[in-house]
Amino acid sequence: MLDPHRPDRHPLDDEGVDGIAERLARMIRVRTVEAADDSAAAPLAPFAEFLALLQELYPLANDQLERELVTERGVLYRWPGSASPGGGGSSSDDGSEATASGPLVLMAHFDVVPAFESEGWTHPPFDGVIADGSVWGRGTLDDKGPLCVILEAVETLLAEGHTPPRDVYLWFGGDEETHSSAATAAAALFRERRLTPWLVLDEGGAVVDAPLPFIDVPAAMIGVGEKGSVNVILEASGDAGHASAPSGLTPTARIARAVSRVERRPFPARLNPVAREMFATFTPHAQRSGKVILETLTRAPQLAAHALARLGGDAAALVRTTIATTRLSGGTADNVLPASASATLNCRIAPGESVASTVRHVRRAIRDREVRIRITDPNEPTTIAPTDNPQFRLLQRAARAAYPEAIAAPYITLAATDAKHFQRFAPATYRFAPLAMDAAQRAAIHGVDESVSIASLHAGVRFHTTLLRSL
Repeated sequence: MLDPHRPDRHPLDDEGVDGIAERLARMIRVRTVEAADDSAAAPLAPFAEFLALLQELYPLANDQLERELVTERGVLYRWPGSASPGGGGSSSDDGSEATASGPLVLMAHFDVVPAFESEGWTHPPFDGVIADGSVWGRGTLDDKGPLCVILEAVETLLAEGHTPPRDVYLWFGGDEETHSSAATAAAALFRERRLTPWLVLDEGGAVVDAPLPFIDVPAAMIGVGEKGSVNVILEASGDAGHASAPSGLTPTARIARAVSRVERRPFPARLNPVAREMFATFTPHAQRSGKVILETLTRAPQLAAHALARLGGDAAALVRTTIATTRLSGGTADNVLPASASATLNCRIAPGESVASTVRHVRRAIRDREVRIRITDPNEPTTIAPTDNPQFRLLQRAARAAYPEAIAAPYITLAATDAKHFQRFAPATYRFAPLAMDAAQRAAIHGVDESVSIASLHAGVRFHTTLLRSL
């Protein structure tokens, strides 16, 4: 039961009702699902319904904050600050003034990837079931849960009559899972208005129980940058014919060979400075064997890179560009030689590499001029946000207030976020969703049985109220 004196209590909640859980459950029930096929556009009606629901669930934010639609898939709220009554933080030509007086931008997205009950969900993915101390459904972690706790904190502070010292913007986009056009437009709007944020915070990191096998302390992982990405599409053609008389390499065999060659030639492993700082942050808090391992990895970066690469999974992704074959196609019938075949390689580009160097690596690995290469959705790795500034320290304090047992540490976000569009002109851009996620929950993102604990939602609200009160 909620304590009515808790600082994260919603002003409209009745005593004994866990309103945060119910409000998030209502968000989950709105099917803001991106189309499974990039060639098809998702219907706009659910996205409009979701934006209308936010106005209903958070009446103070709707009444007291300025609200502006940006494209058909995004909404921007402005909470005017006491120190900038004239319009939210000015900017000099080089952005230096904005670094000191610019606004805070809190970001989240409300589109979700497809989910189907037939995949084996314990509770239907869009029923928004509240059970076993958690809210269940697609988007509870990615990214309606983080969106929910932002608005819960803002609504609570508005009820208290709080006014932040600087402008606060809330940006919620509805196409992050596809092409991020709404966030691109929002970032362009900030640049057009000469607004350089003092701090931008989006999804990315979370509070995890063990970020790596040898790190045995709970951690608030704060993303200071993100890997780049590009889809590399391999294509081959040949003469169609009857499968009873094949001659030479068929397009499908050529593509299969190309994929095999790429997977046998991974990118070199390198320990970037962010990973070294992460290890150094954890070292004083680690137990015996973990402490020895961390000290060794910090002193010997090349050894560390090779050791992490051998672990695979998230550990390997920290130290190298990764390539995953996500699509294969070719052929129209069991007994017909195909005229064409293709494969899609989804590449996540580590700092120090680029889209161009990634494509060169793939081309050299394939060693086949008959395989054509084209790319889609190229994004270079972002710059790295500093960790020695007031913004990062503020995030650390807020994380400590919400999760006292967790160590706040920097890392490179492995997945793509909307924040990359802001980091191109806002140096202090970070990625951290203040929700606790164990290994099973992290695996459920884009998977089956996505859920968030109600206790974690309340902690997330404490994070944001602390952050907003501390500006």
